[in-house]
Amino acid sequence: MKLLDPRGLLRRSQLTLAARPARAALPDAAVVFYDNTKMDVGHYGLVFERIKAGLRHRSISRFLDLRETIRGKTTEDIDRLAERLASMSESVPIAAVIGLADMGVSPAMVTLSVSLERMGVPTVCLTAGPGAALSRAHASYRAGSLCLCELDLYPGSSRDEVQREADAAVDRIIAMLSSPAAQLAALAEVDHPIDRQPVASDGCITIDATDDGQSLDAVLERFEELHIGDGLPIVPPSRERYQAMARYCPIDHEAILMDATGPSGTPMRIRDALVACVMAGCTPRYVPIVLTALRAMSRPRYNLLQAVTTSFGGGHFILASGPIASEIGMHGGQGCLGPGFRANATIGRAVNLALSNTCRSVPGFADLACLSSPTEYSYCMAEGPSPVGWARINEERFGAGDTCVMVLKAESPHSLMDLASTTAASLMETIVDCCTSLGSNNAFVAGALVLVLNPDHARMLQEGGFDKDGIRRAVHASARIERSRLPSRGLVAPGNDDAGTAGFHHVTRSPADVEVVIAGGKGGHSAVIRPWALHSDPVFEAVRLPNGEAAGSLECFLAQA
Repeated sequence: MKLLDPRGLLRRSQLTLAARPARAALPDAAVVFYDNTKMDVGHYGLVFERIKAGLRHRSISRFLDLRETIRGKTTEDIDRLAERLASMSESVPIAAVIGLADMGVSPAMVTLSVSLERMGVPTVCLTAGPGAALSRAHASYRAGSLCLCELDLYPGSSRDEVQREADAAVDRIIAMLSSPAAQLAALAEVDHPIDRQPVASDGCITIDATDDGQSLDAVLERFEELHIGDGLPIVPPSRERYQAMARYCPIDHEAILMDATGPSGTPMRIRDALVACVMAGCTPRYVPIVLTALRAMSRPRYNLLQAVTTSFGGGHFILASGPIASEIGMHGGQGCLGPGFRANATIGRAVNLALSNTCRSVPGFADLACLSSPTEYSYCMAEGPSPVGWARINEERFGAGDTCVMVLKAESPHSLMDLASTTAASLMETIVDCCTSLGSNNAFVAGALVLVLNPDHARMLQEGGFDKDGIRRAVHASARIERSRLPSRGLVAPGNDDAGTAGFHHVTRSPADVEVVIAGGKGGHSAVIRPWALHSDPVFEAVRLPNGEAAGSLECFLAQA
């Protein structure tokens, strides 16, 4: 049996590392130290301080420094950063020590190392904590070998622990910057056990199964061996099922849907998304929504490079609004964020499968999620009808005849239970209280959130004089935390330029950060969907035909075939 390989264009690159100067020549070189602002965390600031002291002790003392965040940078941005680092000295050769590849910035830091090596700059990338494994995974696909110097540290490490690790790393750093090729190969070896077996030249996986009754078991076992899928049973992606899935996809299947991202650096084609749709159990009618969601995630504003491997335990929230969402049976009524609705469940699952299959963010090997959550299986719903006449998201963003897909990297829904309030003011107080907590990202980094109101709560607010804009203003003004409660906990303390009343951190940057949606059934349960927010914003994408026109219905896709 032959099945289409969901990993698509997966390849392992082999980088030729930059030529190293002899050890005796290092004192004449300039060593660039790039701080991606991770040195602000805990005692990490001692890392560069101690390494520089160790280098001076060994007669290496020409240092150049650059401090700039790498969060939110695209691959092109990182290449430009590498060019700046490589040109910091015109008078002497340079080498680079960059840090810290810790947690979610690890992929970006490996990308920077690769770019510097290609420019001829010998580079050592310092890694720490959970980011070390992710760095190795990323380097295994992108480079094959890379000088990763692992420090056994995490953000809570003591001052003494940081000093010991930094001091012990100095000689290894020198060796990585000055060893001849034979020795460098051992120092730059990267161990990552996933995907050692490449994708076959025909793009297929061969399954040995002689009995039809055993074939599904054999498929599931083989896919599990290859770390393909999400742990749940899948529909085998046969060529016949793939061709049937493409009915509403009049696009070149080899076209790139999403540029190289994630640990693997594998671009996602249309065909890779269709394979994921088969595996997830979609019907062909769902394909336009899946493709639109993935296209939205590829936008720079979403920061997918970090979103696919972050330690944050949320998922990719997908909200569809408009005629096509209704036409294909996406559900926005009772229980819309739970089980029982094929369109919601399989569209969300297909998006996550497409990402994990091609990006290779394999849990336990190349994914930082500490706990993760069920939202990484599927996190998808439709906007329900409005009983109060408020414009729906598709109307606000595009037009009544358009279908809109919104994506947001976000927490699991935070329950907003209020069955007792009898006034809009009382209900609004409950809403505001649910918009953040000291354990949420937005307590430290302001960003967009989604308020999902059930119809009863929406009516109460309307009767109390609120419309959508009024709700947005009220949430932005009142959803805030005293700044004095934030230092030394959570993520990072908000900067002084944070907008809002002195002494408070507002969890949204402006009223526009509050998205208001009506969905669900009768009762006192609504929800707040709180954001990841690390250089990541919601993206709104219209469902469009290949010619760029808005698609009014599914039949439009058949007409374009």
